[in-house]
Amino acid sequence: MKLRIALADDHQMFRHALRALLARAPDLEVVAEAASGAEVLAVAATQPIDLVCMDIAMPGMNGIEATHKLLAAHPAIRVIGLSAYADRQFVIELLNAGARGYITKAEAGDELLRAIRTVRQGRTYLCPDVAGTVTGALRDRDELDTAVPRLTARERQVLQLIAEGYTSPRIAERLHVAPSTVEVHRRNIMRKLDLHNVAELTRYAITNGISPSAVSEVPRQV
Repeated sequence: MKLRIALADDHQMFRHALRALLARAPDLEVVAEAASGAEVLAVAATQPIDLVCMDIAMPGMNGIEATHKLLAAHPAIRVIGLSAYADRQFVIELLNAGARGYITKAEAGDELLRAIRTVRQGRTYLCPDVAGTVTGALRDRDELDTAVPRLTARERQVLQLIAEGYTSPRIAERLHVAPSTVEVHRRNIMRKLDLHNVAELTRYAITNGISPSAVSEVPRQV
C-alpha cells in the first residue's frame, strides 16, 4: 500500500519540486498540498493522510503550532519537519511537538526519501546537520538555555504576526486576546531579543525561521 503524503509549504515551486521527487518512488503518493498550517489541518480533516512533510515557517500558523494541532486531532499521522534552518531551538521544539523527523531544505532530496522510509518504520530520522545540532543541545542543556532567547509559544505567534505586517489590534483579533496583552508580549519579545523596532523584529523572525522569507530552497534531485 502506498504511503499517503501531504506537502505543507507556502512556496508553490518548492512543493512542486518535492512532488516531482516523490513521484519517482512507487511506494509513495502525494495526495494533497497545503500553503499554511491552517490548510494542512483542513486537508487532514477531509481525507486520510499518513505523513506530512511540514515546513517550519509558514504564514499565519507556523509548522510547530500546526504539528501540535495536527497530532492532537490525528495522532497516527507522522510529521517530518522541513526547514532552511538547522537551529537547535526549532529542531527541539518541533520534535517536542511530536514530529518524527527533521531535515533541512538544502538536503530535501535523497535525505527526504530516507527520512520518509525511516519514519514509516516507526523510527526517528534527523539529517546529519540536524543530528549534530540535537546532540550538542543534549550534551549541554545549560548552554542552550543561556545562549538562546527563550520565547514562549504565544510570543512566537505574536512575533510571527508582527513580521507578517499585522498591527496590534489585528493580532489581538486573530489570537482572541486584548490589544493590551499583545503590547505586553511585544515589549517582552523586544526585551528578550534586545531588539527595538518592527524592522529588527521582522529581520529576526525571517532569519530565525519564525516567519517565512521570500525565497525557498529547491530540493536536490537524486
